[in-house]
Amino acid sequence: MTTPDDQVAAWLAEYGSPTANAAAILCDLHPPDAPAFTIVEADMSAQVLSYGELADRSKRLAAVLQGHGVTVRDRVAVLMGKRADLIVTLLALWRLGAVQVPLFTAFATGAIQQRAEAARAKLIITEHSQRAKVEAIDGVEAHDVDDLMAEADNRAPLSESVAVGGDGVIIQHYTSGTTGKPKGVPVPLQALANFRSYLHYTLDVRSDDVYWCSADPGWAYGLFFAIVGPMLLGQPGILFNSGFTPESTFAVLREFGVTNFTGAPTMFRAMRLHPEEQHVTLRCASSAGEPLTPDIIEWARDALGTDVRDTYGQTEIGIVISNHWNPDVAKPIRPGSIGQPMPGIAAGIVDGQIAIDVAHSPLLWFRGYHENPEKTAERFSADGAWYLTADLGYVDEDCYFYFTARDDDLIMAAGYRIGPYDVESVMQTHPAVAEVAVVGRPDPEGIRGEVVTAFVVPRPGVETGPELERELQAHVRDNYSKHAYPRAVHFVYALPKTPTGKVQRYLLKQQ
Repeated sequence: MTTPDDQVAAWLAEYGSPTANAAAILCDLHPPDAPAFTIVEADMSAQVLSYGELADRSKRLAAVLQGHGVTVRDRVAVLMGKRADLIVTLLALWRLGAVQVPLFTAFATGAIQQRAEAARAKLIITEHSQRAKVEAIDGVEAHDVDDLMAEADNRAPLSESVAVGGDGVIIQHYTSGTTGKPKGVPVPLQALANFRSYLHYTLDVRSDDVYWCSADPGWAYGLFFAIVGPMLLGQPGILFNSGFTPESTFAVLREFGVTNFTGAPTMFRAMRLHPEEQHVTLRCASSAGEPLTPDIIEWARDALGTDVRDTYGQTEIGIVISNHWNPDVAKPIRPGSIGQPMPGIAAGIVDGQIAIDVAHSPLLWFRGYHENPEKTAERFSADGAWYLTADLGYVDEDCYFYFTARDDDLIMAAGYRIGPYDVESVMQTHPAVAEVAVVGRPDPEGIRGEVVTAFVVPRPGVETGPELERELQAHVRDNYSKHAYPRAVHFVYALPKTPTGKVQRYLLKQQ
């Protein structure tokens, strides 16, 4: 019987080889007639894309891009929606040994320019709906993908793909931190071993699953597990070429018989508010992006027919700690826990923060930020033994990990260290609350340091006011702690979020 350690070693040998070839691994080694992706439009019409079609189109596009000067290690920014041409473009770049710089379609010109300039992008490949954003950027050549595809129709396919090897970079992501400029994260080909372990052990994607990772591929989780993941497994994936709504998400789950689904906590919370759409049956459901509050797990058992299992990671390291689905490593979930380290990862707590043991984590692929040694040094302990996440947490006696807060989100009130997630988890169980975010605000009396402040999105039809504020405060006092109840409660229409659904607490602190 193959142990998880043996399996991890085999994946590292395959994807870390000096002769590893991204295009071969992700496309050319799969049967040409096998389905690769189902592209679903907003009206639920669908197009099935085979590996043979992907191979032919990406080889022709690679020849076109080569004619435009793209070569090994060139950075090429890609600004495109969830369409078939996106997958073709990525494969074409990897055939040339070039590096994709992902851009999210909700970015404005400033965010696009910042990333393109930081990466020294050779080109920007975009689509008609995004073209106006990139035309104002000087010094970077921009191409409409439709024009490139028309040119590729008459071009002979590239004869041979470049093997960049396991250390070769295939993606350069940029972090979406709340302060400072985004930092470039080079993703080497050997990171596929980390992705494979997550798909196998955490998500437990099986050959008979209908798998859908609903995250947008403009961000790390969506690119890794909605695009790269299905091609890595040779497992058909679903791309929904439209924006999120609870109604459309339930429609895709039903219409296409999805059995294995991943989404962000904010997505599950929005779905919960539409009981008329619920009651689908999934084999597995998983969450990523920010901590999953326990109330969603209870809701999902009835509405989705399964648990939703939380997973934890970062752009820099992929997923590293999870509530796994695969029976070889699965353990009972504990409310509030982000789970246990993935096979190939060893984790601990260093100075109160979640940390990864570098020497004992063969699936840790992060080596440093692009041309930024100062920020890279901040990510490791002084002796280089630990990768430091800057996320505060703790681990119990059974090696279950718990996330408490980002280091800069921790609330210091009257000498107590209060994690906003703990307070939010309690408030989220109140029937009047649709969403809530908790932050520390300066104490106006200058006594307590900070005061716990809650921003609450009420459920439809709920009457807000002082009575509900007192009720919510009592709910925290009675069900969690008297020292951590919110001394101020503000009712709002919506919470500020990043395009990936993470709450931007720093904006709430500034209000």
